[in-house]
Amino acid sequence: MKNLPVLVLLAALVLLPACTEATSQQQPAVQPIALAIHGGAGTILRENMTPEREAAYQAGLNEALDAGYAILEAGGTSLDAVVAAVQVLEENPLFNAGRGAVYTHEGTHELDAAIMEGATRNSGAVAGLTTVKSPIALARLVMEESRHVMMVGDGAEVFADGFQVERVDNAYFNTERRYQQLQRALEREQSSSHGMRLPSPDPELDIAPEALAYGTVGAVAVDREGNLAAATSTGGMTNKRFGRVGDVPVIGAGTYADNATAAISATGHGEYFIRGVVAHDVASMMRYADASLDEAARSVVMDKLTELGGTGGIIALDAQGNVTMPFNTAGMYRASIDADGNRVVRIYED
Repeated sequence: MKNLPVLVLLAALVLLPACTEATSQQQPAVQPIALAIHGGAGTILRENMTPEREAAYQAGLNEALDAGYAILEAGGTSLDAVVAAVQVLEENPLFNAGRGAVYTHEGTHELDAAIMEGATRNSGAVAGLTTVKSPIALARLVMEESRHVMMVGDGAEVFADGFQVERVDNAYFNTERRYQQLQRALEREQSSSHGMRLPSPDPELDIAPEALAYGTVGAVAVDREGNLAAATSTGGMTNKRFGRVGDVPVIGAGTYADNATAAISATGHGEYFIRGVVAHDVASMMRYADASLDEAARSVVMDKLTELGGTGGIIALDAQGNVTMPFNTAGMYRASIDADGNRVVRIYED
């Protein structure tokens, strides 16, 4: 019996690894959550921004970020989070989506949106909407309640009639600031044929053609289940004609999500994002070239897109909650909360 304490100690040492392993199995690592949003990229210069307007943009970004992140914190899905964030931005007249969307050449509004979930790569997109208050809500219905991926114009709004989708008169989207932007674009269009260039009393209204996608909104998220989602919504390009549709509703160009790689939402000159299949190219570099999220995103935006002549930026995140938000313009309205809870709200390059 003198050796009993020694035997007990030896038994404990033998059992310790098994107990430790069992404990670790019972307490798995917590899946991180993260969210990133954007409110558009373009000729956004500090010298053209009043302190009041800058504060208003930051408040809008914070509000959208809070709306989406609260859902993730409560255990909600990444799909619900990106829709919530985008809807806040659709209702904010500062941004080019929903109320505050830019005008077409004819003086109306045509809205586009897309959503994609990374777990299944299911997606839904709408284009050319004129009376749907929240285009991103209808894009989600296309994904979840139809056999299709994209619906456009009158047909998309007929589809909306079968659901509880809020409809508004097209004038709901009007804002004086966007109207003045249209007038400047029309004046520029007319004067260019005479070799003239008109000065603008408001530098923010004097927008170069490559920056006219300015204001498009989007969100990407990862939830507690490790599922990614991306959502993007836009009023398109000021003075657009002939039913022009940009990259936002084109899956793989302006919107993409795949749990194996990343969720991406883009903003900028849409024609170039379509030609470069920008969002999918980021995911492809991660999948096939073993690039990190940041390496892939920066290579596509800063090198490939620039070589094409395209301007704009993206927000992207992966299942580990890493976030990157590169852009090749003067500024991009953006905000994020990464896996470590770090919050970023920025407008300019620095």
